[in-house]
Amino acid sequence: MKTKSLSNFAQKRLFIGTAGWSYADWKGIVYPNGCRQPLALLCQWMDLVEINVTWYRPVPASSFLSWLRQTSSNPNFRFTVKAPAVLTHELGSKPDKACVSRFLESVQPLIDHEKLGALLFQFPWSFKRSPAARYYLAQLTDLFRGTPTCIEMRHRSWMAPSFFEALHARNIAFCNIDQPDLKDCIPPTAEVTAPFAYVRLHGRNSTSWFEKKAGRDERYNYLYKADELSPWVNRVMEMQQKVNDLYIVTNNHYQGKAVANALELQASFGIFRQRIPETLLFAYPQLKTMSPR
Repeated sequence: MKTKSLSNFAQKRLFIGTAGWSYADWKGIVYPNGCRQPLALLCQWMDLVEINVTWYRPVPASSFLSWLRQTSSNPNFRFTVKAPAVLTHELGSKPDKACVSRFLESVQPLIDHEKLGALLFQFPWSFKRSPAARYYLAQLTDLFRGTPTCIEMRHRSWMAPSFFEALHARNIAFCNIDQPDLKDCIPPTAEVTAPFAYVRLHGRNSTSWFEKKAGRDERYNYLYKADELSPWVNRVMEMQQKVNDLYIVTNNHYQGKAVANALELQASFGIFRQRIPETLLFAYPQLKTMSPR
């Protein structure tokens, strides 16, 4: 990819990182074996991490305080947080208010320390646009007013001007995603509906994307090539003119591919990191060409 230079002002407002950081298959590639605080290492190479353990189970506020301490060496570091599955994948007729209350209480340390980028609500492909779905979404987002919120949809039915207008009216960000080009999947976009923007790159493993027997690792086992990332660089530069902060998350986590692609994206914006692990350079030799200009 051709390297583009950004001003220091712009760099401070562009946050690039990975979805999660604690993966067994990252050991020996991203982190040395036996590493006890991988997040403390990752924050040397990234300015962002999307916390996704919150999707699976409640996380106490004490864990967020620990993660804040582990990333204190990088003053520019921010977190985004994925909302619980109870609110996005296990839907009743109304949002679970008790879950909402617990979730907001748990992320309060990030808000207090001004390290929260946004809360991400990722809905599945099966969540299609309908009057009932729109009503549920309105009820849910009302419960998070005043907190930066981002909505990720995967089904093409949500590609409606009225939906984007509603998000804009509520200052809710639309999550622009990269996913396999399959039936009724939302294509790549550059929508801006809030004072900040959000991008998530899931990979393009079309073989496993809808395969019920495929595990998490199989579904997100994909390494982007440079010519696949280049269009996203252009979209990000377009969106960046309209927002205060922009978050880019690589979710193709298997064997550290998300880290490799995040570093490539950073380099495309003139952001270079020192001391990239030799094990990561060995696994992804294309990273060796990245050095400060």
